[in-house]
Amino acid sequence: MEQTGLKSKNTFWLIVIGAAFWGVNPLFRVMLLDTLTSAQIVFIEHVLLAFITIPILWINRHELKGLKKSHIGALLFISWGGSALATLLFTAGLTYGNINAVLLLQKMQPLFAIILARILLKEMFPRHFSILVVVALIGTYFLTFGFSLPIGHLDEVIQMGSILSLAAAALWGGSTVMGRLLLKQMKFETVTSLRFVLAIPFITLIMLVQNAAWTLPNDSTAMTLIGVNLLLSALLPGLFSMLLYYKGLTNTKASVATLAELSFPMTGMLVNWLVFQESVTTAQFTGFVLIWVVLFTISKQREIIAPISKEQAPILSKTS
Repeated sequence: MEQTGLKSKNTFWLIVIGAAFWGVNPLFRVMLLDTLTSAQIVFIEHVLLAFITIPILWINRHELKGLKKSHIGALLFISWGGSALATLLFTAGLTYGNINAVLLLQKMQPLFAIILARILLKEMFPRHFSILVVVALIGTYFLTFGFSLPIGHLDEVIQMGSILSLAAAALWGGSTVMGRLLLKQMKFETVTSLRFVLAIPFITLIMLVQNAAWTLPNDSTAMTLIGVNLLLSALLPGLFSMLLYYKGLTNTKASVATLAELSFPMTGMLVNWLVFQESVTTAQFTGFVLIWVVLFTISKQREIIAPISKEQAPILSKTS
């Protein structure tokens, strides 16, 4: 019993740590966006990651032989939908109407993951799970909007930007569930590698459509700084964080993992405070504490663990 509890804690906190690294992305993005577009940055990062992860795919190539159409669909969902398309939809949503409404509806991401985990994975929720979800969402709300109301009228919510934001939230939430499904078929290293490699064609297409000019500096020092930033961005919030994330997801329920991902906005708040000198409000601190209490409480429950047995037939293999 003690060993099971320890395992559940370890895998859960791996997801928390992995998602927390996503919050350090602004440290690298600030300088890179002065010379490159978002699509160009993501493209270069994925090319770098492909060079690193392709050897992993070669070593684990035997895992690719049993893939069916449903597996490929899940892989495209997390690499095209969860990584690239969701970001594009959310960014586009910010250009329509009320920004606060878009940000508010994006917070529905955990609900999409929880619903899909219940339907597709037949997951049973831990004790007091509904209460913990509500507290976590309130904490996330406080981190983003404080104690104030972000919208004044209902018509500010019913708009194109809100639809795009909800679609992005559904893709991000669904990616957690699809990742959990794929881990029934292959190792976490393979899932991580395929997520990066398969995203390259889609991101390339986006760049071709945007047709933005490359404006790299001629100064060698500036180019070196850009190269270092790209490498660190690819390795820390990219490769390292996703390896931890999928390793943790191997033994953690998807419905629980989506709450563990809330360490991401917590890290973002800390980065803004420590690096960008933005003051932390009472509401933000309250939200930080609420999320931390939820993470700590849920990590103590043994029901959050759901080990994947490689010997039994994976759910995805039932369809072709």
